[in-house]
Amino acid sequence: MKTLLISSLLFMLMETKTYQLTIEIKNIPSTKGNLFIGLYQPKNEFPVFGKQYIGKVVPVSGKTMTYTFKDLPQGDYAFAIYHDENKNGKLDKNMLGVPTEYYGFSNNARRTFSAPNFEESSFDLKKDVKQTIVLK
Repeated sequence: MKTLLISSLLFMLMETKTYQLTIEIKNIPSTKGNLFIGLYQPKNEFPVFGKQYIGKVVPVSGKTMTYTFKDLPQGDYAFAIYHDENKNGKLDKNMLGVPTEYYGFSNNARRTFSAPNFEESSFDLKKDVKQTIVLK
């Protein structure tokens, strides 16, 4: 009985497919600072950095960069990226709340007066995916 249970669990683990998400990030204004990349699932508070499924802080090394999330289970995801040029750990905004540092979202989703919602930015990861994002 134990052997059958262990064999069944091993088979289920082997059958779980994972995928990778590659993000090409363009229009990085300078090679100073870091990129904050937040990967979100529906249950996370999109696009609040610190409330994401996976968060990465990546030193900027060029005006175009690529980052890959590996071994992701199938599901709905969205991501948000901002360029923390001055390395203060936050997306700087002016007195009106308008970002003064470059940012972008999956699907290049944009709104005029607010961040896009999860549904506008989300995609179904059921195969390896590459998205090109232009920061603005």
